[in-house]
Amino acid sequence: MPQLVDTTIRLLSQEPLAGKVPTGEVLRIAEILDRAGFACLEVSGGGVFDAAVRRGVESPWERIRALAARTTTPLGIALRGRFLVGSKPVSTDIVRRFVSCAAENGIDVFRLHDPLNDVSNLREAGRAIVDAGRQFHAGLVYSPGRAGEIDALVEQARKIADLGASRVLVNDPTGALLPHLTQELVERLRDATGLPVGLYVQGASGTGLANALVATRVGADLVATAVYPLALALHRVPGESLVDALHGLGRDTGVDTAPLWAAADVIDEHIGDEPVAPVAPRIAVRAAEYDLPAGLVAALDVHLRAHAAGDRLLDTLFEVGRIRAEAGWPPLAAPIGQILASQALLNVLSASRYGTVLDEFRLLVEGGYGETPVPIEAGVARAVELVTGSSPALDDDPPSADDVREAAEGLAASEEDLVLLAMFGEEAQTLLQTIRQRHSREASLLQGDVDATRAERIRELVRIVQESGVGEIEIEDGGMRVSVRRAEEVQVVSAAPLAAIAEQAEPSLPPAAPAGTVRVESPMVGVFYRSADPGSPAFVEVGDVVAAGQTLCLLEAMKLFNELKAEQDGRVRAIHVENGQPVEFGQLLFELDPLDAQPIV
Repeated sequence: MPQLVDTTIRLLSQEPLAGKVPTGEVLRIAEILDRAGFACLEVSGGGVFDAAVRRGVESPWERIRALAARTTTPLGIALRGRFLVGSKPVSTDIVRRFVSCAAENGIDVFRLHDPLNDVSNLREAGRAIVDAGRQFHAGLVYSPGRAGEIDALVEQARKIADLGASRVLVNDPTGALLPHLTQELVERLRDATGLPVGLYVQGASGTGLANALVATRVGADLVATAVYPLALALHRVPGESLVDALHGLGRDTGVDTAPLWAAADVIDEHIGDEPVAPVAPRIAVRAAEYDLPAGLVAALDVHLRAHAAGDRLLDTLFEVGRIRAEAGWPPLAAPIGQILASQALLNVLSASRYGTVLDEFRLLVEGGYGETPVPIEAGVARAVELVTGSSPALDDDPPSADDVREAAEGLAASEEDLVLLAMFGEEAQTLLQTIRQRHSREASLLQGDVDATRAERIRELVRIVQESGVGEIEIEDGGMRVSVRRAEEVQVVSAAPLAAIAEQAEPSLPPAAPAGTVRVESPMVGVFYRSADPGSPAFVEVGDVVAAGQTLCLLEAMKLFNELKAEQDGRVRAIHVENGQPVEFGQLLFELDPLDAQPIV
């Protein structure tokens, strides 16, 4: 009989829902779902880690520990091959350390797929999972668009059994999978691997539920679901509907729907009257038409509207498909989908195909992420080479654990901190510093003669203030009065969410530059960073002489960091943007005086 996996906790902990439901309520929902009879509660993944690090409130490891302490159902995590939960591949020793940390904190089931469907990229993580004695489920990403897609997936699947996986999964992030294709995939993958087959699909128009019913009919033994309000808003398979449908067909799942409805009630208390995601029907329709993830289309729409190009959405979606074909038909799972979409956005807005090339797109073309399903078109590879030239920083191997520890300068107090720093860099530094400062404040509260019971009450008050919108709480007990007040938050420099970027006012026009001055403008909407990380010196200062090809700044867009380099030799005359400031496409960032011109003093 088929078993079900619930993804509610993971969805509540990542964008667009991260922070909308307080942590205490998320834990309460997990306790309710723990009684339902699921085979697994998938509680974390790349989106969860990314949201936790960017928000800078709590460690994603702490949430896993809290969930493990309150549940008995096996807990699961979704990983992206060598990317793990980040946007760039990490070294093999970081892979092993991450898996070890996850297992020690309570993760029992690891759902692992490679964004390029290059199964060889699963080897190190798969070995670490097996060595840790945990379940290893290997996924294959279905993204339509080229002939022979299913044949290619089956060929990759033949390699999975040798990796030690106990199950093969079909993952469809676009909602493009149709029931007849689902039947063919399940049957062929089971025959090719000899392993049980599971299904992780989406479907805005109801195809998700139809695919789940067909898959279980032909032998799939595991299907991912979410409770009803999240399934409706985020285009997942609703657990309540699937349980009832399978029961009516004589296929008992062992899941009790009463706890699912109870969990849905708790969720409705917090988000029942609010739009969950920025996916209007117009966006969902275009996502279905172009076989793209709805969230990706929504992000492109926000970026285009941010600089008065909302009417170019269809052009951009067409360009995504064109670039995907030229770049070897990679699947559209994160982070590859974001890379293709960002490059398409640049091509459309600049009216020049590959006139500017993202660092991550270059790395994809050069094989830095693994082997694409088909070879990269030679013309595109040559164009990327001509535009980008040599970039040693991208050619280096990912930093090892020792490299990260040395660069962290004592900030990594544990293996958990170390792997966060390896994957998220300066954003993880900000999170860890915030956590340390918070713990220092709590420690100062506990000095003196405060007993353990009262100390725990103080901690609870601090947590309530942190997790809610309450400005101040005061209690009096046994002659002791304690008041906890929310301090004015220090503005932490972080990558602005897409919505925040879109809402920025039009920048004021800078004064006209003297004749001969070279203007360096932003090639994209994003966030401007003057240095590689908060502790490093700025790439350039006013008055510095720079050479052609020298890095001037970093621009972050759609979670990708891109180097902006000088196109010619010059002296930095002016820097017009502050560190961490959102910038628009075409906004003036730097002015350079050509070296053959007399500098103005």
